Amino acid sequence: MTLVKTAWNRKVNEKGHQMQIAMINDRMMRVEEVGPEYLDRGTFFGDGVYEVLRSYNGTIFAFEEHLERLANSLAAIEITGIDINKIRSRVLRAFEQARIANAKIYFHITRGSGLRDHVADENMRPNFFLTVMELKEDPRLKDKGIAVSTYPDIRWKRCDIKSLNLLANVLARNNAAKKGCDEAIFVDDEGFITEGAGSAFFGIVNGKPAKRTAGKLRTAPLSAKILPSVTRKYVIKAANNIGLEVVEESLKKEEAAKAEELFTAVTTKDIMPVVKFDGQVISDGRPGEWTKQLIEEFKKFIC
Repeated sequence: MTLVKTAWNRKVNEKGHQMQIAMINDRMMRVEEVGPEYLDRGTFFGDGVYEVLRSYNGTIFAFEEHLERLANSLAAIEITGIDINKIRSRVLRAFEQARIANAKIYFHITRGSGLRDHVADENMRPNFFLTVMELKEDPRLKDKGIAVSTYPDIRWKRCDIKSLNLLANVLARNNAAKKGCDEAIFVDDEGFITEGAGSAFFGIVNGKPAKRTAGKLRTAPLSAKILPSVTRKYVIKAANNIGLEVVEESLKKEEAAKAEELFTAVTTKDIMPVVKFDGQVISDGRPGEWTKQLIEEFKKFIC
């Protein structure tokens, strides 16, 4: 072990020479001078929750459902003192100020700011952060479909909470991107698909596309293993409307690879056809007919 000695070593016991230091990039300062944004528990621990909403032609989609999920996430990690009506007002005020017809609205709430300690100060006040950005979409993706790849589900055991702990999702998406894929699909230790790194996942199985036989729409059941996706809820409504049988039962990785149709669903893109799964072409390599019908039916919820 190497001991580093500096000029202050001999004065270490002199009370007047001690100083608690922080450094932001190359800028050094006293800890007391650090802004609260750098001492946020969201940065230290991922100690917070978030939501992502989108608007279609100037109208926020499923706003109340997202706020309800936010309230559930806050309660699950015991962040208290949040007025959901105030959050609603902030979101609307920012959205109206931005004047972006098709917007992506992101916001998060953390437990607050303070010196790093696992145990939070009971008097800590939550922090709120929001962005409204233009949502740039490529309509051609729905016409040609996307490629996905699988990744081990190494996330924590409360994926039903929309928390800021997303490192496993980041690793999965980066892995997919390196393979030229648009999304990563999580597979648990038993070989069952849970969901996408940023989406819900669906498969149509046991149908006969040539005879227009629907088969079953399969997706993982709601549990602590998946997020209670708002878009998932509307996909299931759309499926019921067009006569698809919905079975909330997880697909095995091997079943998904042999499915007649696959698609993902997420707030910012709604339904997205999957035409390649782990390098294997699904059906004829084009978006399936039932997926196309679901896309059209989903549009009725946003018009």
